[in-house]
Parts: sequence; C-alpha cells; structure tokens
Amino acid sequence: MVRVIMGVKGTGKTKQMIDLINTAVQNEHGNVVCIERGPKLTYDINYKIRLVEASHYDMKGYEFLKGFISGLYAGNYDITHVFIDSLTKIVPSEATSLEVENFLDWLNNFGEDNNIKFTVTISADESLASDGVKKYF
Repeated sequence: MVRVIMGVKGTGKTKQMIDLINTAVQNEHGNVVCIERGPKLTYDINYKIRLVEASHYDMKGYEFLKGFISGLYAGNYDITHVFIDSLTKIVPSEATSLEVENFLDWLNNFGEDNNIKFTVTISADESLASDGVKKYF
C-alpha cells in the first residue's frame, strides 16, 4: 500500500508525516523506517524509528532508490512501514514525471508482495499531480 501526501512548501506535510511516523511506531508490530534528506526529523520522531539520511548515499535515480529499499528489506524482513520524506528532493525530478508514477507503482507492488506500507511526501502543487500520482492520495 502506498499513500502520497502532496503539497507546496508550508502546507503541513512534514507535521503530518511526523504524526504518522510516531503513530506507526506505536501501532506497528514491526520496524518502521524513515528516509529523509537532511536531518530535519531527528528530534521530532521517536528514537525507535530507523532514520536514514538519504544524502549520505548519493541517490541519483529511482533505480538506485529501488535497490536501496530492496536492500533495507533484505537486511531486515521485520520492516512493516517505510516513510519517504520529500521524494523529489531525494531523487531530483518533476512531481508530474512518468518516473515518479513508475516508482510509486513499483513501491505499491513491492509493498503488496512483502506486506510493507509506504507513505511518501512530494513537495509540489497537488493540482499538478498526474492521474498516476493521484491514485495514491
């Protein structure tokens, strides 16, 4: 299952993400992972969350990010929820691009196959989202 939270800067995406992360750690029976760019969530989320600083890994494309997520899961089959904060900043791209749609579809399939939930934020105007992205709202 994939859920996308989309909006321009200042619309409360990060606050909503923090609330969802902290709720997940209390309600999930497995491990929760958060991939972010920059250390902005370090002091706002529960210490039990596995926080991954994406800029340490030089993610230049969605294929890399797919491999990265697959590797996280291969190393820990107890992951039940992955949060990705600011997807288009972690992997620079347009929020309306086919690459984003394909990545979200891959996440959805990977999540269904492995029983993992994904929550993704995208910093862009919601009205610009393509139908391929909107289906995950």
